[in-house]
Amino acid sequence: MKKTEVARRTLLGGALAGLAGAALSTRTAFAAGKYSGDTLVVISLRGGFDGLSAIAPVGDPGYYSSRPAIAVPKNRIIGGDGTFGLHPALAPILPLWKSGKLAAVHAVGQPNPTRSHFAAMEALENAAPGTSIRSGWLDRMLGVTGATAPLAGVSVGHAMPARILMGAAGDVPMTGLDSFTLAGEGKRPMAAALRAMYADAPAMPGATARSADRALTAVGKIKASAYDVTTAYPDTALGAALRDVARLIKAKAGLVTAAVDCGDWDMHEGLGTAVKGQRMYDELAGLAAALAAFTTDLGDAMSSVTVLTISEFGRRVRENASRGADHGHGNAMLLLGGGIRGGRVYANWPGLSPGALVAGDLAATSDYRAVIGEVLQKRCGLGSLEAVFPGVRPTSFGLATARP
Repeated sequence: MKKTEVARRTLLGGALAGLAGAALSTRTAFAAGKYSGDTLVVISLRGGFDGLSAIAPVGDPGYYSSRPAIAVPKNRIIGGDGTFGLHPALAPILPLWKSGKLAAVHAVGQPNPTRSHFAAMEALENAAPGTSIRSGWLDRMLGVTGATAPLAGVSVGHAMPARILMGAAGDVPMTGLDSFTLAGEGKRPMAAALRAMYADAPAMPGATARSADRALTAVGKIKASAYDVTTAYPDTALGAALRDVARLIKAKAGLVTAAVDCGDWDMHEGLGTAVKGQRMYDELAGLAAALAAFTTDLGDAMSSVTVLTISEFGRRVRENASRGADHGHGNAMLLLGGGIRGGRVYANWPGLSPGALVAGDLAATSDYRAVIGEVLQKRCGLGSLEAVFPGVRPTSFGLATARP
């Protein structure tokens, strides 16, 4: 092996390790042409989101009999239709509900449920149970679009790449736009050295370095331009991440999809009543404030953006002795965007009577992948879902309008 090749590998291995936690790989395009669908923003509510609190089934008597201390009282509900109602902490996004841009889907879940956080999150992000596929479903979606922009797929706020984007299509994980750089840059011209070292490298050995260089250049141009933020974001990790996603969208950087994490929703104890200062209330209020700021900041650009939430599992129907809820199954998803038919809850509702529950859990009557599949087809321009969600047929709720 030539000494120059050893030097290249040494520099690349050391420098890219500090690329704001970024891991970049070559992009494989499965479809030709420029992407013209919605920017898909996926917010992972890690820890097990309690959809029964956020989108409360107030019309089901089993809800109040199972949760005497933590159910949302009917007189505290906002929005909804008498069968379901929004938690009062979601007040910042109530205008979006009323204007038909925010919807929810209830009783969703995974095909092979588990109460293990690790196993459930791995399955959620892989989304191909029973197959040998090991990539993340957002990576596969990115590959189908054929998008080649250096910032087509990003995860924001991670110190390590998200599994949901892991795979051949490539992505750019970053803690934030302003901190995205090569380790040592500023003290030494690391980016210039990397570019020169790999200028004449063969395609495969040089692919990662060239991808890194393209991403650094693209981010550099964005950082060099003043960002005209139109609203104040909450001073939270989610607020900062969504601010950067909005910045990428407004910069027309070719963003196809972004993955963002939010909060700690594992509330075995002290989930609390529906008042400020309680755990569930405060977490939901933070989520709602960040989403409200994001939509305000983007303005008309939200017509080509879809935001959806996912979580590894829901919570059990019956509250526990610690006024919390343990790991469960059926859950709720939130969907937001200009193409969403909002102001309603979509559900094949199984009910909360004892005979309708599955091992004490809300039954999942809709596969979360099928819900996302409807969005992918109608808003992101995908045809068959086979390459993204093998064997899955999209829901027919009509929850989104088809792009022209």
